[in-house]
Amino acid sequence: MLFWLAQNEEHVVNIDHQVPMFKNSLQGFLKVLVVVIVVWLSTPAMSNTAVQLHVQDDQVVIDNGIFQLTLSNPGGIVTGIRYGGIDNLIELRNKDLNGGFWDLNWSEPGSQGTRGKFDTIEGTSFTVIVENEEQVELSFTRIWVPSLQGKQAPLKIDKRFVVLRGCSGFYSYAIFEHLEDMPAFIINTTRIAFMLNKDKFHYMAVADNRQRFMPDPEDRLPNRSQVLAYPEAVLLVDPLEPEFQGEVDDKYQYSCEDKDNRVHGWISFDPPVGFWQITPSNEFRTGGPFKQDLTSHVNPTTLAIFVTPHYAGADLVVKFEAGEIWKKVYGPVFIHLNSVPDKNEGLSLWDNAKEQMNIQVQSWPYNFPASEDFPLSNQRGILSGRLLVQDRYISKQNMPAKGAFVGLAAPGDVGSWQRECKGYQFWTRTDEAGYFTIKGIRAGDYNLYASVPGFIGDYRYDVAIKVAAGSVIETGDLVYGPPRDGPTLWEIGVPNRSAAEFYIPDPNPMYINKLYVNHPDRFRQYGLWERYADLYPDEDLVYTIGVSDYKKDWFFAQVTRKIGEKTYKGTTWQIKFKLGTMDQNGTYKLRLALASAQNSELQVRVNDAEANPPLFSTGEIGKDNAIARHGIHGLYWLFNVEVPSALLMQGDDKINTIYLTQTRHTSPFQGIMYDYIRLEGPSAST
Repeated sequence: MLFWLAQNEEHVVNIDHQVPMFKNSLQGFLKVLVVVIVVWLSTPAMSNTAVQLHVQDDQVVIDNGIFQLTLSNPGGIVTGIRYGGIDNLIELRNKDLNGGFWDLNWSEPGSQGTRGKFDTIEGTSFTVIVENEEQVELSFTRIWVPSLQGKQAPLKIDKRFVVLRGCSGFYSYAIFEHLEDMPAFIINTTRIAFMLNKDKFHYMAVADNRQRFMPDPEDRLPNRSQVLAYPEAVLLVDPLEPEFQGEVDDKYQYSCEDKDNRVHGWISFDPPVGFWQITPSNEFRTGGPFKQDLTSHVNPTTLAIFVTPHYAGADLVVKFEAGEIWKKVYGPVFIHLNSVPDKNEGLSLWDNAKEQMNIQVQSWPYNFPASEDFPLSNQRGILSGRLLVQDRYISKQNMPAKGAFVGLAAPGDVGSWQRECKGYQFWTRTDEAGYFTIKGIRAGDYNLYASVPGFIGDYRYDVAIKVAAGSVIETGDLVYGPPRDGPTLWEIGVPNRSAAEFYIPDPNPMYINKLYVNHPDRFRQYGLWERYADLYPDEDLVYTIGVSDYKKDWFFAQVTRKIGEKTYKGTTWQIKFKLGTMDQNGTYKLRLALASAQNSELQVRVNDAEANPPLFSTGEIGKDNAIARHGIHGLYWLFNVEVPSALLMQGDDKINTIYLTQTRHTSPFQGIMYDYIRLEGPSAST
């Protein structure tokens, strides 16, 4: 017990603060002791055993006395994890994918779509980087030569695995490098994946309110399920466990924004063991804090995604020119293993995993990776400042940008960070006064960007920022002036880059996921796009300013209407409003902030539903597929439409109508999700 306390000070820091309150009280001491014992029981057993490495012809084994990790040699595929009374946490009996592995999906230059050739990255050479009593770090490297063109992604890849003394889990990271003699190509996806023992792991946890017992992998087979609108979504018709009958299983229902995607995994109750994937930093992910990615799902599978077009489309695949020099470190991520003696306490493993996640986040950047491509803390920079918002139609004074997302990403246009996928990004949130500090920044050239909840648009600091190793940069006060020409005449929704505040219908009773019944994330139910035609069978949505309520009367997605077998048509929504007085010579401004678009074209007309051409058209936009994947948002779009006063009517007896037409209609998933809509008067209006 004393050894555990000495090695795990972070677990008892809160207890230490309480000890003075009870130092004169035996009862208080006993309370503290009970708390310590409870925490100890839910924490993986510690060991002071030195880390040992055993190298064989076809495999390598690392053992630190807590668990044993086996990898293929020289491939670097995880083939075994022995821990907590289970001989192997990893599944090796699947038809296709087994073990734990890094992989990528890649395409030749000019390829259409985001699916290419699947490549399980197997090393061709094995090297011991570090071997001592405290740490073992192994490298599994694969090189590329011209004879492999068209057969293998043209990258030099170095996969690393690290085991530390006394640590209940292991780390993995990879260094991808594109060299000057390599041809052009595209990375669609790269990740590290673990296929877990399907006889043991049945309970999955992604968040406090997103965890449940999951169906068996066999339940998805054709004889037990019915494929729905796309292969990933199936209706469970004859599952092994009757409790799952009639439910939908779809891996996209468990996606998560990267800013919240820190820990997820699985629990076995016999014996009670947890397997958790922890991502301590988002610096190596793509697309910024709101990018959504897969987490864990039926198989059982646990993923750490680094590059993916999900919820974004081709904008977030990584495209390389021939001879382009590029290198990036993905990870490290941490695989945490925990256990408890009593299976009735199995759910406490999730709480312990969250505690471990906080420890890993606070330890970033790690001090143990041996690669010179991973800069340590003293080789990184810090940036601080304050962000204010200037909107004179709301306040005469500059306002603190409370809870704003502020980040550094590659130099680019305003908002370019959400499509940036080659470099590193560093994000934080401002406090109530608008102050922010970004730590652990890799040396390099950046722009500073921000997104402020409650205000449309994106901020970019016009001054380029160069971060050097060990530098401390203070920006001072920065002021964001969100798009604004005149006073707000009316608005629909809340500027938050999401459609979550709009009306989310109940799902068709035939397609339920029980987890999301009466759940804050009810938008993750399958098939909600089909509910639009149920609610509006004959006429499209009409929203009346001053009468309608966007929480009840604005459907979350403007989708197509099914009119026959695989036949659809576009939809036109109407916004009706009155203008008691108006500026006859001024120009009004319609702000359209979109949370998502999928192969859509939005046309705007004012007081003439048949106007040709329309007042405004977005052209075809978006391929984020967030509607089908239950995402409630994808990539953000902002359009500013000038509305001449000559198109509007004045008077309390005159009703103006804005027609919003989504014209594309080849799929049930085509459409847009609005974030926020606002009509502004001319700047001279009061």
